Amino acid sequence: PCVGIRAVPVGEAMMACVVLDHLLLHRGQIGENRGKIG
Repeated sequence: PCVGIRAVPVGEAMMACVVLDHLLLHRGQIGENRGKIG
């Protein structure tokens, strides 16, 4: 199986999860209320 074709979407999804996780950690520690999500 060709892993190269699937590597880019998987990498993008993993990075999106990491960025969102850090955003939520920052929001939980700082306590900023920027409105609703979505």
